[in-house]
Amino acid sequence: MDLPFELHVALRYLLAKRKQAFISVISLISTLGVTVGVMALVIALALMTGLQGEIRDRIVGANPHIYVWKTSGIEDYHAEAAKLRQIPHVIGAAPAILGKALISASRSEDFVNLTGSDATLEAGVTDLRKAMQSGQLEGLEADTEDGALGGILLGKDLARGLGVAVGDSVQVVTPHGTLSPMGMVPVPRRLRVVGTFSLGLYEFDNTTGFVSLDVAKRLFGKDQIDLIQLRVDDIWRASEVARSVTAKLGDQYFTQDWSEMNRSLFSALWLEKIAISLTIGLIVMVAALNIIASLILLVMEKNRDIAILKTMGASARSVTTIFMLQGLIIGITGTSIGGLGGLVLCHVLDTYKLIKISADVYQVAYVPFVVLPFDFTLVIISAVVICFVATIYPSRQASRLDPVQALRFE
Repeated sequence: MDLPFELHVALRYLLAKRKQAFISVISLISTLGVTVGVMALVIALALMTGLQGEIRDRIVGANPHIYVWKTSGIEDYHAEAAKLRQIPHVIGAAPAILGKALISASRSEDFVNLTGSDATLEAGVTDLRKAMQSGQLEGLEADTEDGALGGILLGKDLARGLGVAVGDSVQVVTPHGTLSPMGMVPVPRRLRVVGTFSLGLYEFDNTTGFVSLDVAKRLFGKDQIDLIQLRVDDIWRASEVARSVTAKLGDQYFTQDWSEMNRSLFSALWLEKIAISLTIGLIVMVAALNIIASLILLVMEKNRDIAILKTMGASARSVTTIFMLQGLIIGITGTSIGGLGGLVLCHVLDTYKLIKISADVYQVAYVPFVVLPFDFTLVIISAVVICFVATIYPSRQASRLDPVQALRFE
């Protein structure tokens, strides 16, 4: 197959040998620069996307998607839950009582965020049932025969820190106690550990416990639930569904969805993703400068050849195209190798979970890598465009070369 004239000359210049070996080395360095830049950018975006997605999935799995409060209080949560399930896209509704307590065992003590829940309905709004490590969720509703107030589910890290397992007892102290002449005196309540769970987030597994609604009412001195938890069929519609609750049921209902509650966290992750992308993107910029340098050197080296081409009838546009094609070949080659290398490396790192991190700091035990098609396409297109822009100046300089002046002293 016959190659176009401009492409044939561009390939000859790019693969220069003998006297022009130095030009080939510069071209190789430029290609390697683009390759490294694109690969680093693909990996960085995959890292931040994977980390953000993993944290998001675990947060929405450990928590309901929407919290619903009622200003007049919720007396019959069964009726309210049934009403809320009629809202489009709502697939689960469950009551909850929230509070904090001091929990202690023979080994140590710690603070715990207690959630009073209906075991039957809780599985419809969180992943608690699937997260059970030992025991059963229904154990919360079982009667205790040893005089304990009731059962409690503990996060696996919290249970490990307390040194307890299923069947052991713990003491729970809340601000609500017994009124005495000295004022309100906290009273320790004994609970039986009926199960442990792992929701995948260190913050939850180390600080969270679940009890039944009846136990929560006695612990916190409440006669009704605090709120209704909702789960929707699409987490990205949570804000829309939350607004529709107030619109359809009245102003006495107010809501908060998962994105609103975690806005600061995901904003920080998004800004970090942008900052890392811009920083590593500078590598591609440096590679583009190498392309400019290599083309300028080539134009200086090929003054005589350019002059001869022009005297033989080559137009200024053809000369410009020759050097633009050379820069684009460098850019496309480096981008293709870098993009493919980034995809392969991300797949290996994610599949075998090679990068371990501290779960108590980053909430996840390893770094996930997820390459989004949009991010990958954006990186590839941006790299090729940057490389193309880098060819404009040296190509225009080559096209403006006067053949008379170039050949005068030959």
